[in-house]
Amino acid sequence: MMIMTRVIGIISGKGGVGKTTVALNLGTILSQYFKRNVTVVDCNITTSHLGLHLGVYNHPVTLNKALSGISDIYDSYQHSSGMNVIPASMYLEDLKGVDITKLRENIEKIFDRNDIIILDSGPGLGREAMATLKASDEVMCIATPYVPSIIDTMRVHGIINEIGKEHLGIVLNMVNKEKYELTKHEIEHLTGIPIISSIPYDKNVNKSLGLKVPVTVLDPKTAASKELFNLASSIIGEEYEVKLGFFGSLKRKLGFL
Repeated sequence: MMIMTRVIGIISGKGGVGKTTVALNLGTILSQYFKRNVTVVDCNITTSHLGLHLGVYNHPVTLNKALSGISDIYDSYQHSSGMNVIPASMYLEDLKGVDITKLRENIEKIFDRNDIIILDSGPGLGREAMATLKASDEVMCIATPYVPSIIDTMRVHGIINEIGKEHLGIVLNMVNKEKYELTKHEIEHLTGIPIISSIPYDKNVNKSLGLKVPVTVLDPKTAASKELFNLASSIIGEEYEVKLGFFGSLKRKLGFL
C-alpha cells in the first residue's frame, strides 16, 4: 500500500502571530521524536524568515532558485534534528524570474523523500499565501487571541473552503489568559472553526529565537514546547511523552508541572 505524502500549509491572516515558529518546531518534533521524514519549506519569498530562525543566512539552494529552475529542490539544508529545510532567499535580486505558482509541481519532486512537507506561508492572502494554499492538501491557521487576528483568520477560512482544502483548525498562539483576550469558546463560536491547540505565551520562545534554536530543542519541557508536542502528536495520531528525568517526574507527581 502506497503511503501518501502529507502537505500541510501553515497559514495566518496577519504577520507576527508565530507562524514560522510553529512550522519549524513541528518539523523538529516530527523529525526528531516521531522519526518522520519531514521538509519545511519557506514559501514567504518576499520577506523570508525561516532561515533566520535557524541561523541559516546564505544556503546555496533556496526556494527562489528552485522555482526559477536554477537549482535542484532536492538539495535542502538538513537541521540537526533531522528535518530538511528549504529556505527562501533574503536577496531582492533573487525575486527575478520566480513563479510562486509553480510551488506544487516543485514540491511534488520530493514526495518520495518525505512523509510530511510543511509549507510556511506568507501572511495574509497575497500571491505567496494563495500559492501555499493551492499547493497544500491540509491547512492549519495560526492566530492570536485578539479580534483583528481572528477576523483575518475567518477571511482565510473562507478562501480555504472556496478552494476545497481540508482545514485542520486554528492553532491559538501566545495565549496569556488575560481578561482582554478572547476565550477558546468565544473564538470557536465566532468562527465555527475548532481550536486544535492553545500555545501559551512563553518567554523561552523569545530566547530560542535569539539563540536560533527551536524552543522544543532548547527546552522540550517548557510550557510552549509541551503544547507543541501535543499538537504534533495530534497531527499524526501518535502519543509521545517527553522524558523529564527523575526530578521532573517527581515534580509532575507532586503537581508542579
